[in-house]
Amino acid sequence: MGSGLTVAVYGAYGHTGRFVVAELRERGFVPLLSGRDADRLRELAADTGFEARPASVDDPASLDRALAGAAAVVNCAGPFATTAAPVIEAALRAGIPYVDVAAEIEANADTFAHFADRARAAGALIVPAMAFYGGLGDLLVTAAMGDWTAADEAHVAYGLSSWHPTAGTRSAGAVSRERRGGGRVVFTEGRLEYRHDTPPIQEWAFPEPMGSRSVVGEFTMADVVTIPSHLAIPEVRTAMTVEAAGQVSAPDTPTPVAVDALGRSAQTFLVDAVVRSGGTERRAVASGQDIYAVTAPLVVEAVDRILTGRTRAVGVASAGEVFDAPDFLRALSAHLAVELRP
Repeated sequence: MGSGLTVAVYGAYGHTGRFVVAELRERGFVPLLSGRDADRLRELAADTGFEARPASVDDPASLDRALAGAAAVVNCAGPFATTAAPVIEAALRAGIPYVDVAAEIEANADTFAHFADRARAAGALIVPAMAFYGGLGDLLVTAAMGDWTAADEAHVAYGLSSWHPTAGTRSAGAVSRERRGGGRVVFTEGRLEYRHDTPPIQEWAFPEPMGSRSVVGEFTMADVVTIPSHLAIPEVRTAMTVEAAGQVSAPDTPTPVAVDALGRSAQTFLVDAVVRSGGTERRAVASGQDIYAVTAPLVVEAVDRILTGRTRAVGVASAGEVFDAPDFLRALSAHLAVELRP
């Protein structure tokens, strides 16, 4: 458990940040609240009793003050195209590990491209996309791979009962669309490729009780960065149920509404990860409630394992490379139902 170690949370007052703060407290860590909005930080500090340290990504000295004395930092503040690099730089100056919950494909690719050599040389650990998108899919695919050293293709299909996006999701999506010139991205033949056509609609045979559902094929998420960063799989595709894809794109879809004491929404999810090699297929399936809420145990379990030395890599590395994927998934049994189907 946390043993009273201090963990800075940048963007602590955001929707996901609040879940992360609560999970850190539950696990015995001491959250240190940080972010750009001093008023919202003060309100959260008054509610939780934890110290607040405002900091701006445009002011490195303020970030240094915010991370002083922390054992690690979790970045929950999007758009990560703006926040990731400055907070990573501050973590490197402080000599502490950095973990974020970025779902932005390009922001995650930038983290690998710009910081891999420096972090490795410093013996530092940077784990991007340690969240529902990017981290969970990577863990599932890695676990499904088992003893395979390579595969022909990996598919991660997201079966969401609904998707009410947060303000952070909308702002991050807007930045990504701008960076792509309105196009979309796929990972094929071992590289990211940008396209401007309409993504296909397909049928996906989810495990029961969900069953066959229409999905937007090539609805690309951060898994196309995390999975091929360490696994020899030249084709990585992600898909999203049609209804959820429509909701997250619609401008009038409301934000999530809490339905339980934990602050979770009524949204449920099933993630179906399939890897194929030759004529053989392996699968890992995870299900649970609220994609934003489940990010908190994912990222806090990562922090716990990093600070207790249960890691397999240094530098910039995704969840499946850093951690023992099956063991990590088992540790989340209170939050996720996971089944491996070799």
